[in-house]
Amino acid sequence: MLRSTALSRAALPALVLMLLCAGCAPVAEAPHVAAAAPGAQAAAVRVTTTPSITVPTTAETIPPAPTTDAASRQPDATAALPAGALYLNPATGRKEMVEPNIGRTAVLIGDSQSEGAAGVVAKNTWTNTALANLGYNVEFRGRGGTGFVAANGRTGNYPDALENGNWYLPYGQAPLVVIQGGGNDASRGATDEQIMANAARLLKDLKQTYPESKFVMIGTLAKGTPYGGARRSQVDALLGTFATQNHIPFVSVGDWITLYGVGDKLADGVHLTAAGHRVLADVLSRQLTALGVTPPIKGTGAVVARLSKVG
Repeated sequence: MLRSTALSRAALPALVLMLLCAGCAPVAEAPHVAAAAPGAQAAAVRVTTTPSITVPTTAETIPPAPTTDAASRQPDATAALPAGALYLNPATGRKEMVEPNIGRTAVLIGDSQSEGAAGVVAKNTWTNTALANLGYNVEFRGRGGTGFVAANGRTGNYPDALENGNWYLPYGQAPLVVIQGGGNDASRGATDEQIMANAARLLKDLKQTYPESKFVMIGTLAKGTPYGGARRSQVDALLGTFATQNHIPFVSVGDWITLYGVGDKLADGVHLTAAGHRVLADVLSRQLTALGVTPPIKGTGAVVARLSKVG
């Protein structure tokens, strides 16, 4: 009897709880997170709501941000295109040429001093060779007989040729852009105002394509004012003023023919022989180095002085 009474007293609280909860609506189960076994990595956590949602337990893998290193970046938009293919650059609205080696490329804009003349080909000119000596893959754009204002009848002056597609710039972020010229402007009577205006137009166009590149300008090869350099030396000085105004390193060559003794290495009074190109290539390499032009980050590139399409 005493045992029965003890059991009844023990069951009383449970009976009271049942009576109090009678008729109550069922309580929704709170979300429950199952703990992973010690040392194990759960693939997902199940939330017991309807519908069930699977929540990853690990953080999402975020791909590394694209590099802004000009020497190592290859634009994804052209990764599947062959070298030399034309690509419409949405940033400029102009067609540009695919260059897989763009991270080690120096883009050279120039005239016959860079393209070659009197039996000297483009890759052996003093400007091309100097850049190659510094380890750059050289992509030349331009034509003999052209300049900031001067055209040659088939190819426009520098800004016209670029804007009209007479030649196409390499696509991508080249580490170095070099602008050389002025001789044809000097010989054809271009005014200071015309040269300065077109130089500004060309620079604006080039910086649309190469906003992160280092720019260098090389002036007009001449004998120097005291030795008959005349208008050529004047244009060299004018371009030096333009470069200074635009914070661009400038190599003045308006007296190099006499300064470096290559007067006897001219094929026709204007263009150098192969020997003359070799002499000035060494000088230019030293000058560029003194201006802070360093080799491309990824080592030495082959010389590719690809001549551009003529419109």
